[in-house]
Amino acid sequence: MELKEYERIDNIPGTELKIIQDKNRFSYGIDAILLSSFAKIKSGSYVMDLGTGTGIIPLRLQALYKPERIIGVEIQKDMAEMASRSVYMNELGDKIDIINMDLRDIPYSYKKSTFDAITSNPPYIKSGSGILNPEKNFALSRHEISCTLEDIIKISQYLLKDKGKLYLVHRPNRLSDIFWTAREYGIEPKTLQFIHPKAQEAPNLVLLECVKGGNIDLKVEKPLVVYDDQGVYTEEIYLIYGMKKENKNE
Repeated sequence: MELKEYERIDNIPGTELKIIQDKNRFSYGIDAILLSSFAKIKSGSYVMDLGTGTGIIPLRLQALYKPERIIGVEIQKDMAEMASRSVYMNELGDKIDIINMDLRDIPYSYKKSTFDAITSNPPYIKSGSGILNPEKNFALSRHEISCTLEDIIKISQYLLKDKGKLYLVHRPNRLSDIFWTAREYGIEPKTLQFIHPKAQEAPNLVLLECVKGGNIDLKVEKPLVVYDDQGVYTEEIYLIYGMKKENKNE
């Protein structure tokens, strides 16, 4: 695999797969790893990842759950091209497609109610809020410029089969927006898990499973803590990353 001068190849945590990343710009973060572990994807299912970025979520989902097909949708042409090369580097072209398109155009290309699950690690910052990053790549990834939370949920409602599942990672301060919008489109929040940087700190991420046409019944999972008091990953995070935590007392 020939790389561009600003690229590198990294291992994908918890798998035997590899991924191409841009050394100078946006790379995947822990939120994508947590989301792909949180999602409960059935073998043989059809999945779409909205705003796929580097393609980390489709690659990791394929390694963990073996769905029949995953479509990763990415609006940035260079990012989609890089994600596609990662797919073919891992010889998964028969299982994963990376599509360069605006997700708001999905209804023109895909039939309604044909997917079993949707995943998304969307821009967290609400349109009109926060300081816009001058680097376009970072701005699109962090701010609701090319798509909003409502766009993600509206497209998910269109794509999902009845009782199909939407998996999101987002910020806790957007939960009211997520719950309100999801119910407006008939997608019911069902399972919630807060992610805390440390046990004594407030959560900075939230994982959410929603079900199209689901009953009203929200389950809150045990919080997931990322770092212990020494700033080292907790046992749970090491497990998600497929690593063994060293015992300093041994």
